[in-house]
Amino acid sequence: MITPYLHFEGQCEAAMHYYQQVLGGDLDLMRYKQMPDAPEGYDTSEAVMHSALMSPYGDLMASDYPPHMSALPQSSVSVSVEAKSVADGRRIFAALIEGGTIKMEYGATFFSPGFGMCTDQFGTSWIIMTAPAQG
Repeated sequence: MITPYLHFEGQCEAAMHYYQQVLGGDLDLMRYKQMPDAPEGYDTSEAVMHSALMSPYGDLMASDYPPHMSALPQSSVSVSVEAKSVADGRRIFAALIEGGTIKMEYGATFFSPGFGMCTDQFGTSWIIMTAPAQG
């Protein structure tokens, strides 16, 4: 099993709670300050060391970058969600574009009855699609 692991710069908690609202499921969070014998700078950090969302669509994990480390969150990666129906895909897409940007409007394509691409308010790129009807 491959599980996407997203990285944020201080927005992990807000992003994961938002994804929980959109996708449903149970969310677990651990903070850097909860580390046993946390080094200086980590011992008071509210930043998220690890989080896991177990949703009906699959698992999604994430963290904030460690204190004093910088990087490029979600650079050149998209998270793909296979929606249960076209309407379900439209609902997910609409929620993810709030405060974000549309890369490709959600709609029918030659390979899917519902497909769209967007970047959410936290900088994560998403592909929302519906599997073609079987038969």
